[in-house]
Amino acid sequence: MKPQGSICRIGVFYDGSFFAYAQAYFYHDRKLGWLSFRPLHTFFETFISKKDQSFSSYKVVYASWHQGMFPGRNATDEQLRFDRRLYHDLMHAGVDPKYLPTSQQRREKGTDVALAVDALQVGLDGKIDIAVLVTGDGDFVPLVRALNKHGIRVVAAYFDFQDARGKKSFINERLLKCCNYEVDIGKLDGDREFAATFKSLFRTPSDFRDSGEGQPPLPADAEDGAAEA
Repeated sequence: MKPQGSICRIGVFYDGSFFAYAQAYFYHDRKLGWLSFRPLHTFFETFISKKDQSFSSYKVVYASWHQGMFPGRNATDEQLRFDRRLYHDLMHAGVDPKYLPTSQQRREKGTDVALAVDALQVGLDGKIDIAVLVTGDGDFVPLVRALNKHGIRVVAAYFDFQDARGKKSFINERLLKCCNYEVDIGKLDGDREFAATFKSLFRTPSDFRDSGEGQPPLPADAEDGAAEA
């Protein structure tokens, strides 16, 4: 029994390349705008409040972004500007960026382990009640089971789509089945309850023109397709 007036503490853990690929799809293919962190966190709070009503209020208290960072010598000026805007977006939304040095040959080795360790540390320290995993990678099944074992429920937040180039984003079925709750962000516009909320998740192209930033480029990581499952 939760004490009256208790707050549900939510932790959001981003598989960075998985999320960046979805951002590029929504912006370039569906022309919806740039998927933004702060309204997305507000959505998570609302969504969880409807799924788990054992708390009086719901708040994202921790968020982290896990991604490999490639050497700058091969990056274009456009990609460097994109990376700088991403870093600012993360800071403004209170998302802790956690990058790992990565080479073009090794790809993103170790980022899934870093995300799992981060989620376990935060969870076992008693800092969150519910974890949101923004990923589709089946390698996180043991993490979900470990969190559940310690009383932390898990939301699978994912994107299921095929882009204009035929590349797919999806979630591993084993991961989907072992999570306590699941939500396909890209399908919210077809949900009567969340259709209006879905539109609020995006910064529109005019927002970028008004700020003088110009159109976001396609992230380099997105060019290689969706996350591994």
